[in-house]
Amino acid sequence: MGRAKLKRFAVVAENRNVIEPGKELFTSIRGHWHEYFGNQNGIVLELGCGRGEYSTGLAAINPDKNYVGIDLKGARLWKGSVVAVENNLNNVAFLRTQIQNIDSFFADDEVSEIWITFPDPRPKDSDEKRRLTSPRYMALYRKIMKAGGVMNFKTDNLPLFEYTLEEVFPNQSLADLEFTKDLYNSPLLDLHHKIQTTFEKKYLNNREKINYLRCRLV
Repeated sequence: MGRAKLKRFAVVAENRNVIEPGKELFTSIRGHWHEYFGNQNGIVLELGCGRGEYSTGLAAINPDKNYVGIDLKGARLWKGSVVAVENNLNNVAFLRTQIQNIDSFFADDEVSEIWITFPDPRPKDSDEKRRLTSPRYMALYRKIMKAGGVMNFKTDNLPLFEYTLEEVFPNQSLADLEFTKDLYNSPLLDLHHKIQTTFEKKYLNNREKINYLRCRLV
């Protein structure tokens, strides 16, 4: 392991805004996120947050909400953690775990909103259960989200987007579904708050279209 990565892991280990294995809160945070943030504001998740561009970006825009970026890679979480500290964003935290385990860290009805931004499309049929919009994951989201909780999904991958809309969503109880297959030429553009991930910038530079949807789980 390189020195730079070791330094990043050291920072992550010290920063209070990263909850990871070995820290006391890792096994006790479930059901206590409002206590952690010190308020009763809504809790918003960014799944597969990577460097935490959405977690920190949204936290800066909406100080009346709490944000939790979730990813397994500690070296990635380092960036979001540092940005949050440098900008005094006390309404954002990061959780180091696999997304399939989120119900071990959030109690029923504890979450108000979810952002899924540019996940691995998992194109093989054998990997369908690992897609973050598959029925398996939708059941997890329903378990931890409040009734009427909001789900946001952005991807450059059209097959994954169409799979979500055409195969998964018809079997879900949803409300207020809005979607576009060309976000940057859509009236829904303002809903993404002008925040762009590293991957999104790359796709846009390649003139690829961005798919986006927003709905409520009822």
